[in-house]
Amino acid sequence: MLREKMRKNTSVTEFVILGFSNHRDMNLILFVVFLCIYIVTVLGNILIIVVIYVDPTLRTPMYFFLRNLSFLDLCYVSVTLPKMLANLLSENKNISFSSCAVQMFFFLFFGITECFLLASMAYDRYNAICNPLRYTAIMNKRVCIQLTGGSWICGTLVAVGHTTSVFTLPFCGSNVINHFFCDIQPLLKLVCWDTYWIEIEIIVGAAFTLMMPLLLSLVSYICIISTILKIRSTEGRHRAFSTCSSHLIVVTLCYGTALIVYARPKSSYGLGADKLFSLFYSVGIALLNPIIYSFRNKEVKDALRKIAMKIFKKNQIIFLQTHEPLRNISQVASQP
Repeated sequence: MLREKMRKNTSVTEFVILGFSNHRDMNLILFVVFLCIYIVTVLGNILIIVVIYVDPTLRTPMYFFLRNLSFLDLCYVSVTLPKMLANLLSENKNISFSSCAVQMFFFLFFGITECFLLASMAYDRYNAICNPLRYTAIMNKRVCIQLTGGSWICGTLVAVGHTTSVFTLPFCGSNVINHFFCDIQPLLKLVCWDTYWIEIEIIVGAAFTLMMPLLLSLVSYICIISTILKIRSTEGRHRAFSTCSSHLIVVTLCYGTALIVYARPKSSYGLGADKLFSLFYSVGIALLNPIIYSFRNKEVKDALRKIAMKIFKKNQIIFLQTHEPLRNISQVASQP
């Protein structure tokens, strides 16, 4: 009740997103770099989605989760990068109060959903390696949909809770966000009220949304590694480990940077370093995921190769059909 009354007295109706630099030349360079990153990220994740949809050999639980992960990355990077690109070219870096809240909600929503989805993928890999004979029975279509749906529900609940907690606080001082998007920690620095309990709430939320799926992933991989070590043949161990190595790399990158950014009090928040960590967490992982799953996954590489060969053969046939009449005409014309 007190927070709601103070929120009504807030004097801030819009925020100014400071971004990375005020120098126009530097902003132009950053714009070109981030535009290239955005295009590669979008195309890479769309390619993964299309390949999994087109190739019938990839209709397995692992690739069902991977398709969802690529969709999340596609949405996740689109929450922050388009606005950041616009700000790099514009003198007006303002964002309305409601738009800032919406951006924070979707950023948290897609990020938290991805954390739980990665835990679901770890559970899938656990069953594939530790329970291979029962794998298809355990990881049936219904279970996959339930795990994915549960991830989306957890993401929604936590995002709604954090966004509501932050944007019901009073903002009555500076409205300049020293960041490149509306994130929790930079916004808390603008609140003219004691944020101690909000910080505790965020840390507890981070412990739930990051540590719980991380622990589930760790337990799954402890079981996976112990099972792999029991395999006698070197080739068998290598084949078993290769099926989960890509996911293990993504889990390490995602949870590692997220814990650095969010599981700390405001007093230890350093803007320079944390901008870089936030940039990697919000943009870098979405860029790296399709690269990791493409180059480190034999089945995806084979599917890409088959699609490329089909496109090449189709274009070759069209080329021959187009030029065959012209060749016949030239042969007739050359006859005496």
